[in-house]
Amino acid sequence: MKKINIIGSGFSSLAAACYLAKKGYNVTLFEKNKTIGGRARQLEKDGFTFDIGPTWYWMPDVFERFFADFNKKPSDYYLLEKLNPAYSVYFGKNDFITIEDTLDKIKKAFENEEKGSASKLQRFIDKAQSNYDIAIKNLVYNPGESPFELITPITIKKLNQFFSNIKSDVRKNFKNKKLIQILEFPVLFLGAKPSDTPSFYNFMNYADFGLGTFHPKKGMYQVILGIKSLAEELGVTIKTENAVEKIIVEKGKATGIVCNGEKHFADITISGADYHHTETLLDKGYRQYSETYWEKKTFAPSSLLFYIGFNKKLKNVNHHTLFFDVDFDIHAEAIYDTPKWPENPLFYASFPSVTDINAAPNGKEAGIFLIPLAPGLKDTKDLREHYFNKIITRFEALTSQEVKKSIILKESFCVNDFIKDYNSYKGNAYGMANTLLQTAFLRPKLKSKRVKNLFFTGQLTVPGPGVPPSLISGKLVADLVTKYHKL
Repeated sequence: MKKINIIGSGFSSLAAACYLAKKGYNVTLFEKNKTIGGRARQLEKDGFTFDIGPTWYWMPDVFERFFADFNKKPSDYYLLEKLNPAYSVYFGKNDFITIEDTLDKIKKAFENEEKGSASKLQRFIDKAQSNYDIAIKNLVYNPGESPFELITPITIKKLNQFFSNIKSDVRKNFKNKKLIQILEFPVLFLGAKPSDTPSFYNFMNYADFGLGTFHPKKGMYQVILGIKSLAEELGVTIKTENAVEKIIVEKGKATGIVCNGEKHFADITISGADYHHTETLLDKGYRQYSETYWEKKTFAPSSLLFYIGFNKKLKNVNHHTLFFDVDFDIHAEAIYDTPKWPENPLFYASFPSVTDINAAPNGKEAGIFLIPLAPGLKDTKDLREHYFNKIITRFEALTSQEVKKSIILKESFCVNDFIKDYNSYKGNAYGMANTLLQTAFLRPKLKSKRVKNLFFTGQLTVPGPGVPPSLISGKLVADLVTKYHKL
């Protein structure tokens, strides 16, 4: 039986482990941290439970497809609830738009803001759904080995959508600034500015308005635990507190890894760890991409996150709440164009305890606050505190309530932590952005060109950033392994 070592235990690594174990390989996963999940770990403290990383459950069909590959369903491992409202967006004090759980309700909300926008939204989402069907049922399940993967009779008809962008597309149809911001928001999950994201990626709007937003009971970490259970049922071995120090290469072939000074030999090595970091585990001659290559790439943002326990229930907030009361373009400039700490940041807040009694003790509220940032910024305790005060002051004003005195728990996570905990390049939070020149075959490869039997998976390779793409990435690398290494 061929032996496979997998580095990391995030969504892509766990998915790859499941597929390969099912095919009959002997799979061992090595995780540097005490708990599995990669960026999707959980923080439990003083009766509060926070998802450290992803908090949005979108594209449920991708999860269903994953579990169906093993004759399972998500409900075999965790319970899902469709959120209503999905989220709300604040533009000023008592000035917000609520996005509910069906397109018909969302169309009414749009029509209230801009006359005639309901029919425009229907046409926009129809187009987005068409793109979603092409992308999710077909394109993203290609391994990015060749440009010809993108060329099909259907995609040729949509070629112009790869050379126009989301920003111009949205503004052609809608004039109301609030509606424009809501439609441009899902692009943030792809890690680039709307002006740098091909129009074809408007399929994210269908994921948002067409499919809706869900919450796994007890949090996103239940999805990790579900996939872990599946992996173990299939015979995967998981070793935590095993940081990989080196990938062993003999005569141009990966033959194992070194963890905590101990060698673990295998026929094949797959890394779901940060791609740039993984290449530093190789001697220079075996690396595919130079430091200059990584420097020139557009990375998705990092984040400053706060995990807050309040000693009371909060008013005027939903499970997911966005705060767009400042200029989006100026904040985006500080992330992508001239990287610096933003003067007035947009921010996002999640209150899982609004939906889930498991997230906080009775009568209390759990809050997660996130500010998107440029990767590689200087990260200090004073800066974190300064920005927390900025957003919590605005939060109080926008939601018409006092909360500062009700904080009984506060933890933060930022650039330095992304580097320390995940070996993340420049402390990025979401991987590499999906711009036109970083799409499909133009992303870092799943299979090493320099080292035989070495493969990669995760957010920096295909198909891209986000939880559903990471699950898909795990499937793609497993398929490539079996293509090149028959049992």
